[in-house]
Amino acid sequence: MPVSLPDDRFSCSIVKEPLGVVALITPWNYPLLMATWKVAPSLAAGCCAVLKPSENAPLTCQVLADIAAAAGVPPGVFSVLTGLGADAGAPLAAHPGVDKVAFTGSLATGRRIMAACAERVCPVTMELGGKSPILVFDDALGDAAALQRATEWVMFGIFWTNGQICSATSRLLVQRGAAPRLLASLKTHAEAVQVGDPMAPGCRMGPLVSAAQYARVTGMVAAAVAAGATLLTGGGRPAALPTGYYLEPTVLVGVTPEMEIWKEEVFGPVLCVLEFDSEEEAVALANASQYGLGAAVLSSCAARRARLAAELEAGIVWLNCSQPCFPHAPWGGCKRSGFGRDIGPEGLTNYQNVKQVTTWLPEAQFDWYPSFASQA
Repeated sequence: MPVSLPDDRFSCSIVKEPLGVVALITPWNYPLLMATWKVAPSLAAGCCAVLKPSENAPLTCQVLADIAAAAGVPPGVFSVLTGLGADAGAPLAAHPGVDKVAFTGSLATGRRIMAACAERVCPVTMELGGKSPILVFDDALGDAAALQRATEWVMFGIFWTNGQICSATSRLLVQRGAAPRLLASLKTHAEAVQVGDPMAPGCRMGPLVSAAQYARVTGMVAAAVAAGATLLTGGGRPAALPTGYYLEPTVLVGVTPEMEIWKEEVFGPVLCVLEFDSEEEAVALANASQYGLGAAVLSSCAARRARLAAELEAGIVWLNCSQPCFPHAPWGGCKRSGFGRDIGPEGLTNYQNVKQVTTWLPEAQFDWYPSFASQA
């Protein structure tokens, strides 16, 4: 790509080259999607890729490797390495033959990967989850249809995939005048969600991924109640499901900004609610987080939506919606949600080295530098 210079005695171009061998470490939620977000651009950039999927969901990634081989990807260009994080992921991140690490997962694991890469100054991109807010203003609930839409977007942002999504809008900030109507609607609709076998007709929420995750989520809910929060709905196992890692859609009110459940990622179907009075208060509460992946705003006021899109500290802002994702646009966050982007044009740049090539034009007069040769 040519670059315009202010000195016509030189020409300059930008060349993008593959970084080399890249390590791709992906989580158990969306196991195939998260893999393709990294595998496709890394191969398109000309890199060789080693994918380490979560030990909780490795099978679809192994099938992806079979598909790549059947499609003609040469041996060694794309490999899948399965195993536990300590046995497979950690050695991969620290390997001197790896030129870049791209990771999606928890903040704690991301720190360890960054530390390993820092030892050899290996570049990384990190998507480390979030605690995303959804701000609902009273002007978003103008009539019954608007209330229904707002309720569905709030639920979609947290109960979709059981809240096991890094961008889940798990912090509901609702304007005080709108709170009674919205919370009543949320309670009614949350209690109507069918929980059970994901393959069963009509199921809207399946189980959590593991016993450890179930214990973590229910433990955080219990701790919040003990600290003074109130269950508007949910919080326990559905009566019809005596076994399995099933949890009802859960809405907690009376939450305070100091509570762990308001500050930390739960990764389960748990929505925490705070009320606000002014737009300024809503923005301050939304931004008072160590995370900055996503944020959503529901309001009928276009000027307000534009202001908040600029003021919210997040890599992704949804206006009058929550969670839509398109491969055409970059995905990633700021603050402790990480850095770098998946998908979109920026997702390809992750795996490229940008090289400047500048040439002295042969017809140019040599009068730019003092002539050291003439002084010899």
